[in-house]
Amino acid sequence: MTVGRRALLFLIPMIAFAIGGGFYIPPGNFGDRNSDGSEVTLRELPALPDWADDPLPDFSTYRDTTEKKAAFFSFLYPRIVLANSRILLERSYLMRLEQRSELTSTEKQWLDDQAKSLKIEAATGSPEQFALLKKRLDVIPPSLVLAQAANESAWGTSRFARKGNNLFGQWCFSKGCGLVPKNRVEGASHEVAKFASPYRSIRAYIQNLNRHETYQTLRDIRIRDRRSDDPLSGLEMAEGLLGYSERGEEYVKEIRSMIHYNNLGFYDEDFRDSVRDQAPSDLQQLASTDSESRLLPGRAADTGSAAEG
Repeated sequence: MTVGRRALLFLIPMIAFAIGGGFYIPPGNFGDRNSDGSEVTLRELPALPDWADDPLPDFSTYRDTTEKKAAFFSFLYPRIVLANSRILLERSYLMRLEQRSELTSTEKQWLDDQAKSLKIEAATGSPEQFALLKKRLDVIPPSLVLAQAANESAWGTSRFARKGNNLFGQWCFSKGCGLVPKNRVEGASHEVAKFASPYRSIRAYIQNLNRHETYQTLRDIRIRDRRSDDPLSGLEMAEGLLGYSERGEEYVKEIRSMIHYNNLGFYDEDFRDSVRDQAPSDLQQLASTDSESRLLPGRAADTGSAAEG
């Protein structure tokens, strides 16, 4: 089944909201370890399914705006569920470690590896390390991922999306690490990062929001909602994106408008339903399913899942 036809099976009411995909510097260095969103080794993490490495479809072939949007969302959403479910597996393991009176050397190493990946400096196994890891090792609501991906990649049609699987305008700073922007100013050395697949771009984007100091407010909103047992909301967490663009508040308003007019909160609700009150063993199935169609809205719960997102 083609992406377009599959999308039409669950097409939700959307208002046409056409925007450009201008690029700017999203804060974050994509030249260091784990900058590509690679995972810290953990036995509980199953192997990634083969479809995670599928390339981006050619969305420029769509002439109908509503159909293109539906196809775009239906391609990205399973990859967002995959990335978030794997983060929840890591988070679940973190919570179990926090309850233990003693940690093995392997467990301590995992904590330190996660701390390094998320740019945390704290004593191994200390209350401070656990508190910071719980704040940073967490999911991003699908609505926010979808809105920013659409905004930054011009609905998957930008040069960087097509040639580099880069959906969020991530930059890198070593020669040959990506694509050279055609309008790069003289003397600049940055490139727009290339990723092996759209999934890798999504994972790196989540990693960036989870660890860069610019997005402290976003993480504060998320941990506050966690503590009060409120559902995570892309509309609410968008407030933490003030530093993502030089446009500041106007950019935040644009992202929120995209979430609202395209009814992207629907995907937040579906993801919460998919992972609510499930055991880690069920989440492993969600994080390794061999068919991306099983992660489409209304389907993911059938595979078995985990913690609330």
